Amino acid sequence: MSTFRFQALRKATDRKPVHVEELDRKSAIFGSNVFGDKAMRQFLTPEAYKAVKAAAEGVKIDRKIADYIALGMKEWALSKGVTHYTHWFQPLTGTTAEKHDAFFETFPDGSDPVEKFGGSQLVQQEPDASSFPNGGIRNTFEARGYTAWDPTSPAFIFGTTLCIPTVFVSYTGEALDNKTPLLRALHAIDSAAIDVARYFDKNVKRVTPTLGWEQEYFLVDTALANSRPDLLATGRTLLGHTAAKGQQLDDHYFGSIPTRVLTYMRDLENECMLLGIPVKTRHNEVAPNQFELAPIFEETNLAVDHNSLLMDVMQKVGERHDFKVLFHEKPFKGVNGSGKHNNWSLATDTGINLLSPGKTPMSNLQFLTFFINTIKAVHDYEELLRASIASASNDHRLGANEAPPAIISVFIGQQLTKVLAELEGVSQGKLSPEEKTDLKLNVVGKLPDVLLDNTDRNRTSPFAFTGNKFEFRAVGSSANCAVSMTTLNTIVAKQLKDFKNEVDALIEKKDLKKDEAIFNVLREYIKQTKTIL
Repeated sequence: MSTFRFQALRKATDRKPVHVEELDRKSAIFGSNVFGDKAMRQFLTPEAYKAVKAAAEGVKIDRKIADYIALGMKEWALSKGVTHYTHWFQPLTGTTAEKHDAFFETFPDGSDPVEKFGGSQLVQQEPDASSFPNGGIRNTFEARGYTAWDPTSPAFIFGTTLCIPTVFVSYTGEALDNKTPLLRALHAIDSAAIDVARYFDKNVKRVTPTLGWEQEYFLVDTALANSRPDLLATGRTLLGHTAAKGQQLDDHYFGSIPTRVLTYMRDLENECMLLGIPVKTRHNEVAPNQFELAPIFEETNLAVDHNSLLMDVMQKVGERHDFKVLFHEKPFKGVNGSGKHNNWSLATDTGINLLSPGKTPMSNLQFLTFFINTIKAVHDYEELLRASIASASNDHRLGANEAPPAIISVFIGQQLTKVLAELEGVSQGKLSPEEKTDLKLNVVGKLPDVLLDNTDRNRTSPFAFTGNKFEFRAVGSSANCAVSMTTLNTIVAKQLKDFKNEVDALIEKKDLKKDEAIFNVLREYIKQTKTIL
């Protein structure tokens, strides 16, 4: 063993445990550093509070109201020892970006310094982008970008800085980040899904895509990582030797979490609680020194912000514990790679999960409608979906060991496969009384209320149905969730619009009842999508 490696291992074993503050109840500190509902009620005027809440419904905030919001946000931040603020955004690099400005300002004569933060600083900033490369496609004076506040994602405090989630757009309005396309996709699917959901419930006013990501990662001792230039420069080993008998430590998944790692996880979870990231699950993963963290699902825009923030926090907490955190999808040859499984579903403002089978024929027809339309969207736009998760690092992982293959397919299990086969057998056109009865009893009525996995779940499928949601398993661990979520929500929105047009055309031209028209369209979709199931 080399002297350097011996010293690194001795350092790891002799290190005194890092103190982590433990609180009896995580709920007591959850969201303490977030300008959420509780903080807004305390620091905002009623009018300003209502404006922020209305923004979630698509109502624009008046600039005058923004001044009051900024004042309340500043006072809350100062009460917590904050000194700077930043527009926190997600450029196309896949990471996060920020430029800090102090609240501190002076008058022109240099006297009477004050803490200042107004609506203009809150709503819009130019993040030092005057030198933004124009690439020959814009005039020099247009080679800049602007950040604009996203009021649907709450501001938060990290360290001594108030971070305000924003979009990043060019001088001429083009998206320069991952959040802007995501927000457009979420608006599109909300509009399209509402129209279809109202076939079954006229009271639906909003459909919200939800996301629950699972973050896999490797932990490597900092001293050992520093001894590997390839690991530092690329996030993976370029030179090395595979173990003689392959992946001997596959049973690491079933072992207890190492003490040093558990200390890191506890520290990380406390930071997440303060930032309002609802982390819930922690465990070993299959490969040696590979682990996973997963939260409770959230609205997609907020979930994407939380995942990007989490990856920053993980690195900073890792430094405190002398760990290098690796998000590379395939850092080590011959062992399991790291993914970021994106669990996606659709929820209505009436409290219904549109991808969860119900207890009545009508609710099950609603489930089948959104279930089959999602499959049809994946079938028609699988190239786009594949492109959304493609990267130099993730393509090392796809198809290797436990990872899903690089070819997009959908796994739905034996039970639902049988249901679709029965639905396909329905005759086209108007249904006979016998068929209507048979459909309600056999195809729809007997479909169980699936709340948890009750199928022979295929863990290698890149896009699997897992009870009441679809799990997009092919997303890479280093990726920004916004890219895959933008693509998925966009293609499903397009498909739902096409579906509604086809159903309405059948109702009008062939004088079919609504249920009959829906069944006829779904039947054709099942025939078309067999190749990816």
